[in-house]
Amino acid sequence: MKEIQMTFSDLPYEVEEALNRLRVNIKFCGKNTRKILVISSVPNEGKSFTSANLWKMLAEAGFPSVLVDVDLRKSVLKNRHLFSGADEIIGLDYYLSGQAEYQDVVYKTNIPNAYIVPCSNLLENPSPLLEDPRLEELMDKLAEDYRYVIIDSPPLDSVSDGALVASLCDGAILVVRSGETSRSLIKNSMMQLERVKCRLLGVVLNRVDMERRAYKKYYGKGYGKYYKYGYYGYGRSSDKK
Repeated sequence: MKEIQMTFSDLPYEVEEALNRLRVNIKFCGKNTRKILVISSVPNEGKSFTSANLWKMLAEAGFPSVLVDVDLRKSVLKNRHLFSGADEIIGLDYYLSGQAEYQDVVYKTNIPNAYIVPCSNLLENPSPLLEDPRLEELMDKLAEDYRYVIIDSPPLDSVSDGALVASLCDGAILVVRSGETSRSLIKNSMMQLERVKCRLLGVVLNRVDMERRAYKKYYGKGYGKYYKYGYYGYGRSSDKK
């Protein structure tokens, strides 16, 4: 199996602890919760940061995990984590277009138990590829081979791609930018997940000012039945897409 070397920055204590709480709670979602979508309402809320670090922590805890980069329009993982070691990266876009097979697009990484299906090229309109039955076939095969399949998806409010990917997953983690994302937008995202029968596993509240407790008020009001799912607050230093 081909290998990609990846680089991760050290996390501030409060961010690492929040991610650890998220990792632990994922383990209690049931043995049939394998394909987990990490998504946001709009860009720049922290979903790629969350998906990559959650995947890494699950793998380091001993769970064979694979990260699938489905954000074919605006993927940031390759540049952020400084991919190296592979002469040419053949990723999800090659597989969905029929130019590569399963064994060609799954890479081992330098992190124990951690594998990745990367994005090779950014596309202006990946929707036809994401509608191809090969995506569902890939997700199902990965769920057979790995304990957790973590999917970094396009945002829900920008294009239809996010809802399409969500329909193939066992559950979703919604990333919210503290103080910026409106309640109406969050409710709409939750309803979109519900509409495609993708269970909401939890909410990540990103860019939290840890010196103020007002974020509890921000989250705690106005979400109705969705409030029961809980949240995981990150500090300012997780200010990433």
